[in-house]
Amino acid sequence: MDVNNGDILSLVSLPDFDINKRQTIDNLNYINRATKGVYELGSVFKTFTLAGGLNEGVIETKSKFKNLPKKITCAGKSISEYDNKIPANLTAEEILIRSGNIGSVRIAQKIGEIKMKNFLDEMGLLKKIKFDIDEVGQPLPVRWGKCKLATASFGHGITTTLLQLAKGYSIISNGGYIIEPRLVKRSQPSGNKKIKILNDGISSEMNSILRKIVIQKEGTANFANIEGYEIGGKTGTAQKIINGNYSKNKINTFVAVFPTSKPKYILLVLLDEPKPNKDYIYNYRDGSGWKLKGTPYNTAGWTSVEVAGKIIEKIGPILAINKIDLYGNHVVKKTN
Repeated sequence: MDVNNGDILSLVSLPDFDINKRQTIDNLNYINRATKGVYELGSVFKTFTLAGGLNEGVIETKSKFKNLPKKITCAGKSISEYDNKIPANLTAEEILIRSGNIGSVRIAQKIGEIKMKNFLDEMGLLKKIKFDIDEVGQPLPVRWGKCKLATASFGHGITTTLLQLAKGYSIISNGGYIIEPRLVKRSQPSGNKKIKILNDGISSEMNSILRKIVIQKEGTANFANIEGYEIGGKTGTAQKIINGNYSKNKINTFVAVFPTSKPKYILLVLLDEPKPNKDYIYNYRDGSGWKLKGTPYNTAGWTSVEVAGKIIEKIGPILAINKIDLYGNHVVKKTN
């Protein structure tokens, strides 16, 4: 999707079916996941938590959070870090880069319930979105409280659609301007001004941090570091709810923004119940030539990010993105 006007270049949901031979379809596997599917999406929501904190002025990117515990409790239920190796002392931006749960909770607590709810609502995440097709999902209502604030900060206990997630990330990356996703291209009425909901500088800060998630070894999206395209993004690994309970099945999501110096596109990849593959070969893209056989973890960083990286390698030239070298300069191809 184009982050500046909401134009959707491609929308795919698998498995699909031949609409010319369609009978009664009552299997949920055939829903349009991109617009109809409603999911708890996990850590991709941490981007909104950090952006909300920056926008409200309660934190800065270098604000320090010290002595973060590995586990906290709320209403008798525990909230833990996904990785016990996460340091206890982190800056606000490091919390997002390392995808810290407890740090995200602390940021949300600084924002507060009302301002957090309002910010997510302004991002277009909480209510049913208007779209060019009727097949659109309805996010589940949220009953806000201190525990809901805590879990929502890292994307649990709160739902939305992929379409709305793409809209939210577009606003975060495009300077803070509201856009509406659209399949049908149409011109804007003359005199209409874009509505800006983020303060100046917030998008630049967020885009820089999303880039670090891809290029720094502490980040969770290294497989999306495709040379020349300046990709940023955020991963999300969530447990799928089945019959009202959290299961071991996963929802793995990656939202890519590129190029981060001047964002143009959002690419979102969600895998519904992905399975690790012991025979898959990972090729590291750092120029070292290192390879790894087999999926070590069923997380977004090892599944959705890998898929997104392969897609961007193919579509980058089609989109005619100006390649950017390691120093941030545009690469110009010489012609004879």
